[in-house]
Amino acid sequence: MSVILASAGYDHTIRFWEALTGVCSRTIQHGDSQVNRLEITSDKKFLAAAGKSKIRLYDIRSSNPNPVTSFDGHTNNVTSIAFQIENKWMCSSSEDGTVKVWDVRSPSVQRNYKHNCPVNEVVIHPNQGELISCDQNGNVRVWDLGENKCTHQLIPEDDVSIQSISCASDGSMLVAGNNKGNCYVWEMKNNEDQTLLRPVNKFKSHSKYITRVLISSDCKHLATCSADHTTRIWSTENFSLETTLRGHQRWVWDCAFSADSAYLVTACSDHYVRLWDLSTSETVRQYNGHNKGVICVALNDV
Repeated sequence: MSVILASAGYDHTIRFWEALTGVCSRTIQHGDSQVNRLEITSDKKFLAAAGKSKIRLYDIRSSNPNPVTSFDGHTNNVTSIAFQIENKWMCSSSEDGTVKVWDVRSPSVQRNYKHNCPVNEVVIHPNQGELISCDQNGNVRVWDLGENKCTHQLIPEDDVSIQSISCASDGSMLVAGNNKGNCYVWEMKNNEDQTLLRPVNKFKSHSKYITRVLISSDCKHLATCSADHTTRIWSTENFSLETTLRGHQRWVWDCAFSADSAYLVTACSDHYVRLWDLSTSETVRQYNGHNKGVICVALNDV
């Protein structure tokens, strides 16, 4: 399986797609709840699905419809998940106000960090030694895993929920998007194993809620998904608008870049997943099969 594309949402079903043909090759019933976020391990062996308080790990290469591991410990919706580069540990954020670090091999909580308000997303810094998370009160926090403490707290706008954050794969920048449609950009520098953050940009990306921000793997583009039914692609050189992807009929919740940064997959409340060619801004493929809103998508085509 050279390309793994999966989507899920409110219909309690995870669907695997043949990316080129648009054919659904496998479905998994996720009976617990809706699926809020999907993440594929770098070795393409497992798919993690974050739902209402639980994270389920499914074997991608097996036909087993049941999860091989369950991570239980959150008490409310799990909003995001991220795997360490060697898939030895995983972190998660939740509306229960915590960020947790899990041992993947023996599913147990290794670290527990408190925000004291719902956490919308957590990402792993490329150095694998820091986590960055954002919450509904408008905070961005950096957690040092070695020191086991919060080293930075940023508040771009008081009491404006930060919905999503993305860290460049080369560690050069951090982007946050809030529910007023504003994006904030910080330059990141490493100083004696600690990250320094310098604000460099703020721009209006949408007139409505931002649901997701994502920097492309080549670090040249930023995708922003929104409640305004569009996804926009920005140049990270000067954050000028490159293109607006139009076609979805409702909120666009999630997106994933292809490894070469030439394509983008989006997930929307209109029940559809779309594959876009960023050079033409056209839909190359529409994936039909979900019967409720699709709120998360995962792609591994490395």
